[in-house]
Amino acid sequence: MPRVFILMMDSFGIGGAPDASKFGDAGADTFGHIVDSYPNLRIPNLVSLGLVSAANGATASSRSLSREGAMVTMPSKYGHCLEVSLAKDTSSGHWELAGVPVKTPWGYFKPDYPSFPEELVDNICKKTGISGILGNKAASGTEIIEELGEEHIRTGKPICYTSADSCFQIAAHEKYFGLQRLYDLCEVAFEEVKPYKIGRIIARPFVGEKKGDFTRTKNRHDYSVVPPKPTLLDIVKNSGRSVFAIGKVSDIYANCGVTEKILASGLEELWDKTLSVGKKAPDNSLIFTNFVDFDMLYGHRRNLKGYAEALEYFDKRLPEIEKIMKNDDIAFIVADHGNDPTADGSDHTREQIPVLMFGRNVIAEDIGQRDTFADIGQTVADIFGVKLDNGVSFLKGSK
Repeated sequence: MPRVFILMMDSFGIGGAPDASKFGDAGADTFGHIVDSYPNLRIPNLVSLGLVSAANGATASSRSLSREGAMVTMPSKYGHCLEVSLAKDTSSGHWELAGVPVKTPWGYFKPDYPSFPEELVDNICKKTGISGILGNKAASGTEIIEELGEEHIRTGKPICYTSADSCFQIAAHEKYFGLQRLYDLCEVAFEEVKPYKIGRIIARPFVGEKKGDFTRTKNRHDYSVVPPKPTLLDIVKNSGRSVFAIGKVSDIYANCGVTEKILASGLEELWDKTLSVGKKAPDNSLIFTNFVDFDMLYGHRRNLKGYAEALEYFDKRLPEIEKIMKNDDIAFIVADHGNDPTADGSDHTREQIPVLMFGRNVIAEDIGQRDTFADIGQTVADIFGVKLDNGVSFLKGSK
């Protein structure tokens, strides 16, 4: 009665997307460019599980890293996956992995001021009683809070901004604006953006008293449109199994297919919560964690050094999951898109993603290139004895 862990390294692309140029991302390679800058990167457990081999397969390169000191001993399957969704955003990557590729284009707001249509802003203000908004442009979340945080406290106007993703983000101070008031505002905005085919409203609460002191809190909340058809999570839940969603996973799937939502932020807490859930989760459970820091703190901010250090931290925690895995448990390490910290701008990058599947009863195998992220979801479905509409399982070969 196996349990399945999905460890989503948010934004950890490995290059090699054949359609990258269509997205303005020719040559993007999150992992490869980190290795080029840090050839002594210490991630022996990921190397032992086949990460470098998978990345070399995606880009036809021959980079190498040492596996000396690896403590994860489980055999693994490893390969690389193409994305077929029409976008490179968080929702598209997660949904496709769960068997539902995004084939209908999202709507987007223009990056320059004013990003949001006047009618949309007027409707939100009228229905919520706010006197206006600040920002109204594409921006880095941390930078726009620094820029407008003091004015927000003074005027009470929320900070509204967008990005290259299909999203409308609202930042507000937990104390001076109020957390629940921010959530209520986001719920109104979520209804108002529906005609624009926007994927997510994101609540971005923060604290602090002045510029240089503002910090976003872990009370972020995403309001996502519902996937167009049942995902892996729905099908697993509907088969009577438990689905534990850790971090922002539940929000990304609009709370569909989740039996227990576990809030967490930061690599350390996300690892701690994953291990805590893994120790108590019953047989036949799905435990799905999104490690958002790779994307939010390092990819979007083009922080190459921080990304490399985060990879090393993630790698050091991997032996802990081996210790709590039962004999028939299986874990997957995957991603949802790329976010090359050496690329221009701050947007996601179109890349292939790694898939590392390991467990005591997994037979080691190079599964090569997979034609869609949905192959991962179909393999998980195969483990549980259910089926998705998309994807081809690579479970064959396990004992």
